[in-house]
Amino acid sequence: MKMLFSIAVLSLCASGVSQKAKPIVNDRSSNDGPSVRIKDLARVRGVRSNQLSCIGVVVGLEGTGDTKNSPWAQQMIVNLMKDYGVKPDAGQINLKNVALVMVTAELPPYARPGNRIDVTVSSIGDAKSLQGGYLLQTPLYAPGNKGVAFAVAMGPVSIGGFNFSSGGTSRQKNHTNVGLITDGAIVEQAVPTQIEFNGSLYLELRDPDFTTAMRVADAINAAMPEVRAAAQDGGGVEITPLAGANFDPVTALSKIELLSVVPDVEATIVINERTGTIVVGGNVKIGPAMIAQGGLTVKINQYNEVIQPLPFSKGTTETQKNSDVKVDETTVNIGVMKPNATLDDLAKLFRALKVSPRDMIAIIEALKAQGAIKAVIKTQ
Repeated sequence: MKMLFSIAVLSLCASGVSQKAKPIVNDRSSNDGPSVRIKDLARVRGVRSNQLSCIGVVVGLEGTGDTKNSPWAQQMIVNLMKDYGVKPDAGQINLKNVALVMVTAELPPYARPGNRIDVTVSSIGDAKSLQGGYLLQTPLYAPGNKGVAFAVAMGPVSIGGFNFSSGGTSRQKNHTNVGLITDGAIVEQAVPTQIEFNGSLYLELRDPDFTTAMRVADAINAAMPEVRAAAQDGGGVEITPLAGANFDPVTALSKIELLSVVPDVEATIVINERTGTIVVGGNVKIGPAMIAQGGLTVKINQYNEVIQPLPFSKGTTETQKNSDVKVDETTVNIGVMKPNATLDDLAKLFRALKVSPRDMIAIIEALKAQGAIKAVIKTQ
């Protein structure tokens, strides 16, 4: 049996030692970090995608479709045949080459009639596979509006895998009950898009942050004197044209989205204890602390020993279990974190201590509990 003990001992600098703290200036124009386009940080209010969906029928399956336990596909076939003047009896239909599916798609902004979009086809009933199937013409609607079909989908279903079985043996690759039809839907109706609200444009940050919003507003004001940008809060920036300025919203947005700013990132540490993964953000700072890490290994071996009886004692041969205990204690490694230590310093310390990912997690959590790390720890 083997047990491993890791020790993380933390303490502030020794009492009686004082250090003069330097004033910290919060400069929102700081260039500490990568420069990112506003196009990748924010979206324009009013410019968004729309989800479409409807129930459809996939035909042409080789006996892998819905059974009578899922009669909805048979009912859909009956309704479809009625449109062509055929009135079959639903109770007499047992088509295993038909499957009822949910057809979904995402209509991008500014999609014009005639454009094509991808659709996803997912089995609803008890079909075994959609391999080789063909989706019949299916109108796609927006949520709560079944009066207008924004796109119409149809085409062969690609599942990117296979599912074969014979004689009790089966082979399957990927998930065969969900498929994709590339460019399988034709846009029939455009969605109206509004980008101006009372004469102003609005940018919505994908990751809301007050400092980032202020930096975006500052960058726009510096590059475009014909507009005035102001951060409403941590999530959005309002852009208003100045009186008398020659303002075109499309041209303005084209210039704005190409401007670059340095987004501010919250000091965060992400820990996944299941996989032993640790991700530490560059803004994480570590205060003064001492870290001691060592190991104690205890090995317990058991073995059987044969015991023979004394001569002429008429005894019997027996076995006896014996245990051998060995203790091995390694030298404790100690590291010291200086004031205003950075991520690079922490990485060098872990490398010098030669700690495992599990020990790293324990040390980081202990540093957080002690107060040496001022960061948000997210555990997955």
